[in-house]
Amino acid sequence: MLIVFVALGGIVLDAYDLTSIGIGVNQLTEDFNLSPAQLGSLTSVMAVGALLGALFGGMVTDKLGRNKMFLVDILLLVVAAFGAALAPNLEVLVFFRFLLGVGIGLDVPIALSFIAEITNTKRRGQLVNLWSPVWYIATAFAGLLLLPIFFLGIDENLWRYAVGFGGVLALIVLFLRFKFMDESPIWAAKHLPLKEAAKIVERTYNIEVVVQELKEKVTKKDDKVALSTLFSKKYRMRTLSASILAATESMEYFAVMFYLPTISMLIFGKGTIYGIIGTVVFNCCGILGGLFQSYLTGKVGIRKLAIIGYSIVCVALLTVGLLGKSLPAIFVAILIGSFIFGHAFGPGAQCMTMATLSYPTELRGLGSGWGQAMLRVGSIIGAFVFPMVLALAGLEKTLLVVLIAPVIGLIAVSLIKWDPTNKNLDSDTETEFLSKNHSKLSV
Repeated sequence: MLIVFVALGGIVLDAYDLTSIGIGVNQLTEDFNLSPAQLGSLTSVMAVGALLGALFGGMVTDKLGRNKMFLVDILLLVVAAFGAALAPNLEVLVFFRFLLGVGIGLDVPIALSFIAEITNTKRRGQLVNLWSPVWYIATAFAGLLLLPIFFLGIDENLWRYAVGFGGVLALIVLFLRFKFMDESPIWAAKHLPLKEAAKIVERTYNIEVVVQELKEKVTKKDDKVALSTLFSKKYRMRTLSASILAATESMEYFAVMFYLPTISMLIFGKGTIYGIIGTVVFNCCGILGGLFQSYLTGKVGIRKLAIIGYSIVCVALLTVGLLGKSLPAIFVAILIGSFIFGHAFGPGAQCMTMATLSYPTELRGLGSGWGQAMLRVGSIIGAFVFPMVLALAGLEKTLLVVLIAPVIGLIAVSLIKWDPTNKNLDSDTETEFLSKNHSKLSV
């Protein structure tokens, strides 16, 4: 479990950054005199970087391995976080936010692929889905961390301290990964000499491994896979389901969650303190939804959890959009909390789990990277469009526009029946993996 949580360090950094920059969005707007379009560009540029990082990282990690990329992307996050915190102008801030996005885009598909490859089929969905509660714990932690900074009277540069502390967290994750992480045993068995792979298996699972030579020699085949493989007849519907899940959930999430502090101030009252407290309270709903769905993954299935979550999200957004102005603030707060619970319970968690578990090892990094790329496409749309619509139409009408995303997602997931829960997609290719080596591994 320690290795799983260390692998999820990039998720922590992504969630922390989203919350910290969201809490400081008012200070950012004042410091750089941002228009709604400029603010949308600033919030979405990280997603552009993450989109490129996910597409590139998914392909590279399948060739170079999980562990090497783990260390490279965290180093990038350290530099980007400190650079953004010290940015003297908007152009420099945008540049480092872009680099931060590239690092996150590289890290997330690698982390989920790694977790899928070190766990057994029965617990795989549950452990991969732990990324969701970890995300919300990190967002709540970001708010709690900023409270003492706020009460010390550092309101003016709050966003700089918050973003800079993300660099400290990245250094901690870098140290933990260097100390505790090893290569994925399944990736090692496929790409490394068997004796080296055996040592990795021994260190990972604390078991004794014996390597025996095979008498026959088999010519090793080329392991290169193209992105088009994800859209072949065998994988087409899986990729479509994962793509729609990722794009629609990120549209709804990043449209609302980046501006959650602003929404909190619209509900509870003006002032940074209300934005911070509201962020912490609302994200506790996400923690509950994330933990609950992780427990139920193996029993209910990824697809059904996504359908239930989408339904909760649709009801919450529709109610606030139509009745928000006439409802007491406490009821609006309950509905926003329900939105976050439903999102964490359903599409928010299942999108990346669907993309990670729908493919065998030789495609997992590529498939997970594609899912992360689609997630970032949705987040670019949500983060860029939301502030402009909010400025023009107000909160209620904006949430009705956001409602389009979960409705599309709900229809798509209901029609596409694919669910990888409790399926061992590597079992069909295990014989092929071993035949490509001149030894066999006995445990």
